[in-house]
Amino acid sequence: MPSLTAAQLHKLKRWNTPSIANALEQVSRADPLDIVNRDETHDFMPELGPMVGYAMTVVISGGDPRPKQEHPDNFDRYREYLASMPGPKIVVVQDLDRPSCHGSIWGEVGAVTARALGCVGTITDGAIRDLDEMKAAGFQAIARRLAVSHAHCWPLRWGGEVEVFGTKVRPGQLIHADKHGFILIPRDGQRRLLEAARFMDDNECDTVIPAGTATAGLSTAEILAGMQAAGARFGSNTRRKFGRTGEWK
Repeated sequence: MPSLTAAQLHKLKRWNTPSIANALEQVSRADPLDIVNRDETHDFMPELGPMVGYAMTVVISGGDPRPKQEHPDNFDRYREYLASMPGPKIVVVQDLDRPSCHGSIWGEVGAVTARALGCVGTITDGAIRDLDEMKAAGFQAIARRLAVSHAHCWPLRWGGEVEVFGTKVRPGQLIHADKHGFILIPRDGQRRLLEAARFMDDNECDTVIPAGTATAGLSTAEILAGMQAAGARFGSNTRRKFGRTGEWK
């Protein structure tokens, strides 16, 4: 599953998720619409910054007590699954009760346990609770909403494809996520991703950002002309580096 080193994964956390999206456009052939969340997410711990990890997938339900009664061992088996792969890992949870989300599978105990098993956070289209306690455990959460009770939440199945926030996620996919949402990092873009993130940031800082900020004393026509020229330089630089024009909007 892991294809990048621990150091490379740590370095990816220095960039926000939109910057990673910009970089991937230069080094991956994936359609941007297929690798990002299509529905709005909520990062309940934005001060913790981005999280990076490999997807561990699970499907849950919280509105029906029968799964717990019929499959009492599921939670133990689900935790064994979480422990079966090396980290860092992000638990991606599809809640079959969305958008109602009768309860939360996450809380202080669940966060501490998952953290002990090498998981750094969760992306769930359901709910979370014990927000301060989860944060104290260093377990990040992107979710649909907060909840008071765990209700009847129970893992139904795991290790297969899930759909969260309008996007399909498979086990083992590398994810970068923050307050803006999440992006799935395709294998064809992983090797040069850090290089591309650094380059695209430098390229913006050297071209289009100064053109939009160093405008004192310039007329509107001069500002527009400067932005056009800077955009051309930005595209030329990107094309020489990656063979693509790039976007700076």
